[in-house]
Amino acid sequence: MSAVVTIGNFDGVHRGHAALVERAVTVARARRVRAVALTFDPHPAAVLRPDAVPPALQSLDERVATLEALGCDAVEVVPFDADLAARSPEGFVVDLLVRRLAAVHVVVGENFRFGQGAAGDVALLRRLGATHGFDVDALGLVDVGDGPVSSSAVRALLAAGDVAAVTRALGRPHRLSGAVVAGDGRGRTIGVPTANVAVPDGRALPADGVYACWAAVEDAAAAPAVVNVGWRPTFDGTARTVEAHLLVDGAPDLYGRRLALDLVARIRGEERFDDVAGLVARIADDVRAARELLGGPRPA
Repeated sequence: MSAVVTIGNFDGVHRGHAALVERAVTVARARRVRAVALTFDPHPAAVLRPDAVPPALQSLDERVATLEALGCDAVEVVPFDADLAARSPEGFVVDLLVRRLAAVHVVVGENFRFGQGAAGDVALLRRLGATHGFDVDALGLVDVGDGPVSSSAVRALLAAGDVAAVTRALGRPHRLSGAVVAGDGRGRTIGVPTANVAVPDGRALPADGVYACWAAVEDAAAAPAVVNVGWRPTFDGTARTVEAHLLVDGAPDLYGRRLALDLVARIRGEERFDDVAGLVARIADDVRAARELLGGPRPA
């Protein structure tokens, strides 16, 4: 079946990606064909520059789900390997766009590159499209007030702890998720029980510090929470952890369940306290700040 295809790594599925998908869906509906997002896994850097693979903003499953939620009829995931990296721009177009997806229209960003050595650009894509029967739209970068939106820009904002700017760039809060695993239990002993979230290796984390967030277990309603990302210097921690204190009555048993944390605002950087009493007092301030930042029930 013919398709309108948009192409990209789509890491984070930010507002620039959303603009590509919106255009592809609009054209697909007008032409009565499928809207397909063509993406790659693993990240090309894993093959081309394995010592410089950027941390992922989303898992593959999250990428696919977000693209589908934006309106894609299908998401075509192509393994990025040495064979694909060595394919010429013409081979890339013929194999993936023409034979595999029967593209009648292609939507990309204006800086899109493809084929061996990134030799292909939008001008070449248009020439190949004229030969193989598809049109090309090349969209400019999106800027929501913090500079052009890109996955690398989002990673930089996240690394700086500017989760408000990250939310603007993504169109939603950045999500950390993982199974709740056993910790050392110290939080419970000081009256602040926490869920230790095992965020998978290779995922992008925010700067160390304390954040207000919405926490949700599987399909349950989200609850306000305070999240600490860092090394727990007061207790001489030796590993970077993600710990969530849910602002709910009681301490639900979350072990083994998957917890999703949507980061809304940074409250402060990580600090070392001289004693536990100082830490507990500061956490009480963090809880008050989080409640104020999050307000009432989470907006739909």
